[in-house]
Amino acid sequence: MVLRSEILVNKNVLPTAEQALPGRETPMALPEKHFVFEDTPLLGPFFEDVDFAIFGLGCFWGAERRFWQREGVVSTVVGYAGGITPNPTYEEVCSGLTGHTEVVLVVFDKAKVSYRELLAMFWELHNPTQGMRQGNDVGTQYRSAIFCTSPEQLEQAQASKAAYQAELDKAGFGAITTEIDQAPTVYFAEAYHQQYLAKNPQGYCGIGGTGVCLPPSLQGN
Repeated sequence: MVLRSEILVNKNVLPTAEQALPGRETPMALPEKHFVFEDTPLLGPFFEDVDFAIFGLGCFWGAERRFWQREGVVSTVVGYAGGITPNPTYEEVCSGLTGHTEVVLVVFDKAKVSYRELLAMFWELHNPTQGMRQGNDVGTQYRSAIFCTSPEQLEQAQASKAAYQAELDKAGFGAITTEIDQAPTVYFAEAYHQQYLAKNPQGYCGIGGTGVCLPPSLQGN
């Protein structure tokens, strides 16, 4: 019998169900309040006119900071999604044997910022053509992803991908590798990862875009 610890892992290849770590039933314990928005419950309840977006664009520390800085965003939570292992630890995700990518769950006030505006941020904050990496961060956990919480989000995400691909083509970049799908379960990351760069201002941030922007006509409501 081959133990999982003996498997030679290629971190650029998603694991099969047989290879994936078993995980656990118990979710991570999270703080009640958002570290930056001190009076805001991390996971709600929120007022009626909020929506949820889920983005993967490399290391979630820097990505989360850029989204909490956006006017209209009322909460952010980092976690793991798109893989197999339930309630994984960070170390398990880093092993390449969960299939998850690092994501940010963005809670936003629809009256102040639109999903299309958040999509523009997503595309412009990273390089979505790099496959299983983002910059110097290599592995399936750093792949680009948009997980949509409604059919309308899915339609908008696919349209924005086509528009951004056209702009990337003009700039000489390759094909977008971003995974776009209906939202799977998001397994929240450990408490110390939540709003990490607010707690550790000099911490690592891997955010870096291509310099290519969506046309302004495609960034509004």
